[in-house]
Amino acid sequence: MSTITWLFIVYFLAFANAVASQSESSIINRLPGFSGDLPFKLETGYIGVGKSDEVQLFFYFIESERSPEDDPLVLWLTGGPGCSAFSGLVYEVGTGFSYAKSLEGYNTSDTLAAAELYEFLLKWLKLHPKFLTNSLYIMGDSYSGIIIPILVQKYQMGYVIRNPVTNTHDDLNARIPFAHLKTSISEELYESAKNNCKGEYRNVDPSNAACVDDLNIFTECPVKIFTAQILEPDCQYLSPKPRPSVSNWDPDTLIEDPVDLLQSITHLPEPTRWCRNYNYLYSYIWANDKAIQQALHIREGSISEWVRCNKSLVYTYDISSSLNYHRNLIKKGYQVLIYR
Repeated sequence: MSTITWLFIVYFLAFANAVASQSESSIINRLPGFSGDLPFKLETGYIGVGKSDEVQLFFYFIESERSPEDDPLVLWLTGGPGCSAFSGLVYEVGTGFSYAKSLEGYNTSDTLAAAELYEFLLKWLKLHPKFLTNSLYIMGDSYSGIIIPILVQKYQMGYVIRNPVTNTHDDLNARIPFAHLKTSISEELYESAKNNCKGEYRNVDPSNAACVDDLNIFTECPVKIFTAQILEPDCQYLSPKPRPSVSNWDPDTLIEDPVDLLQSITHLPEPTRWCRNYNYLYSYIWANDKAIQQALHIREGSISEWVRCNKSLVYTYDISSSLNYHRNLIKKGYQVLIYR
């Protein structure tokens, strides 16, 4: 963090009424729970985008501690869609305080998200002109693999993506081969599903009873596996929500969001081992603390509750693949790093 200037957008929309819409930012010197001044320069604020600035995007901005006028400027976007970049800010491996002032602003899509982020960048740089000449990179993970290449094509910059979604059909269809490679399903089940489903696990013919049966069995197999991070413990003792029944095979779910497994918890059980879900719970408690929100200059009344990922977004998936965008950008000589 010391040699890069970081900009995190909390890309989440929550409906709110009668809240100011102008772009604004504040320097944060102190935060509750930390003794003394922060050891780095932190700025938070809102940038209005869309029709009449009806969408208010909240951001965290951390300035490079070395040479902010020379070091690269990084915009971090977290996947989801509808997840807060707070995850990218506080976890090594990203819904937040952004909101919309109308129901219309609550509707979004792949192409609209890219357009709004492009508008955000232009307005943010207008408010921070000293960074206009800095090298700019867009970084992100997961579903941002669909959005980032579109945005980069508009702004002409380098980009870095971790474990990106690139083709929704192929990525979703790879779950069973992936589970087989990681030995989380048996050889027998894999061969049966491959033969009965003919390698198609997403667009499944409901009349193909043998395929449907195999997929229902597959749904039950990872019941004790933390599917988001398969080598980490699955902390079911954190009051998990009931998992879907075998009849609810969802062909459009990439992975299970660990936050969905947590019900409202008033206190943590005595930890016997490290668990990633604790991190998500800590962030929920921290970000919903009124003193924290006041210190971050969150607009009062703009959201009722901070959530890391908002699954209630009215989201249109209008880009099924970003592969052609990647090919075009690489062909043009853009600086690109894609890793897992």
